[in-house]
Amino acid sequence: MKKNFLFTSESVSEGHPDKVCDRISDMVVDTYLGMEPQARVACETLTTTNKVVLAGETRGPEIQKDELISKVRDCIKDIGYDQDGFSWKDTTKVETHLHSQSADIAMGVDSSGNKDEGAGDQGIMFGYACNETDVLMPAPIHYSHRILRLMAEDRKSGKLKGIEPDSKSQITIEYIDGKPANVKSVVISTQHSKDVDLAKVKELCAPYIEKSIPKNLLGNLDEKEIYINPTGNFVIGGPDGDSGLTGRKIIVDTYGGAAPHGGGAFSGKDPTKVDRSAAYASRYLAKNVVASKISDKCLIQLAYAIGVSKPLSIYVDLFDNDEEKNRHVEKLINENFDLSPRGIREMLGLNKPIYQKTAAYGHFGRDHDSDGSFSWEKTDKSNVFTK
Repeated sequence: MKKNFLFTSESVSEGHPDKVCDRISDMVVDTYLGMEPQARVACETLTTTNKVVLAGETRGPEIQKDELISKVRDCIKDIGYDQDGFSWKDTTKVETHLHSQSADIAMGVDSSGNKDEGAGDQGIMFGYACNETDVLMPAPIHYSHRILRLMAEDRKSGKLKGIEPDSKSQITIEYIDGKPANVKSVVISTQHSKDVDLAKVKELCAPYIEKSIPKNLLGNLDEKEIYINPTGNFVIGGPDGDSGLTGRKIIVDTYGGAAPHGGGAFSGKDPTKVDRSAAYASRYLAKNVVASKISDKCLIQLAYAIGVSKPLSIYVDLFDNDEEKNRHVEKLINENFDLSPRGIREMLGLNKPIYQKTAAYGHFGRDHDSDGSFSWEKTDKSNVFTK
């Protein structure tokens, strides 16, 4: 494995068209789970100029279309869109095309008789953790998220004026002897109002680099390698500038390319879908392994078949060429954690309306909250791996 290299990750803000869709899809999940914790939801969202379309399957309480449409508008308003081409107001049309979940899928997933609840689909899910940051996330994606999150907080509070919701960031870090050593470049592209020129955009955005990235990583950053709106004007943005779809930012949502991805998106899916819940569980396991300090980093893969409750396989890589230790961690996972779909949901408390806040700035590396959100970020099981 290379020890000296450059690695780059990107993030996108909550106003990015795809993230608008993720937010709306997770709002639908939260709405159903808030009324019925065992509800089933698979909701996809499309956004484009002055239009939002919801489609997918649900099983649970009867929710009127007008209620969902009103909540869609609340999401758009909270993100900050009130523009000619996309707004929370009636100028943007909202369509809902949600229908009942397939009876065939329900039969495979539901528990009955001696059959435990099965996975909602087949698939492979990866979890990863490393000690590059205090939240045990890879440095490039963590700091890329932080730049945009701090900008959004200040934009919404009124502190950052002239900046609009759609933005992206990208950070390249030089690794020396396998550890983050120097930030080599930073890219920030952000939508802005018509009355703000490029020089002003640079003035407004530049401070967020120092606010977001530790000083020890910035010492060798050349100002020429800071790119803020490198194409110039960025007034037309959001769904008016580019269409959006749920689930198109799966690398942004996870580890920024620093670890494998199983391919399944998270947003719009209730926690019976192992695409979501098992990815959270594998992150929980990997983070607790690294928190135990038995390894600097950990990758875990889980595999499932639709309708089958237990994982088909558990794979652990501690990146230290110690096969015996890898097998020992696999054994500890098997002995101490119920990784059936039901077991994961109960272990992490996933049958709650906690998903809207996951839709932007990453599903991992976040602070777990009293409402149960980001429970997979706790390190309360690290002692299991120090035995």
